[in-house]
Amino acid sequence: MYRLDRTAFKIQTFNESGKNRSYWMSKTPEERWAAAAYLIASAWGYDPQNPPRLDRTCFSIRKHE
Repeated sequence: MYRLDRTAFKIQTFNESGKNRSYWMSKTPEERWAAAAYLIASAWGYDPQNPPRLDRTCFSIRKHE
């Protein structure tokens, strides 16, 4: 789906990096969400089409009395 272009990265000033915002704002919300979900899946190392289930062993259910 996406490929990382490693030649596209460079050290930038804040003014230069501000142009990146206008690029992403020109995309639809669905395209931005898909790109963000892909980056999160890549960072955490899971398949974006088959995300891991929530580990419910960390939570407990109790009644409030």
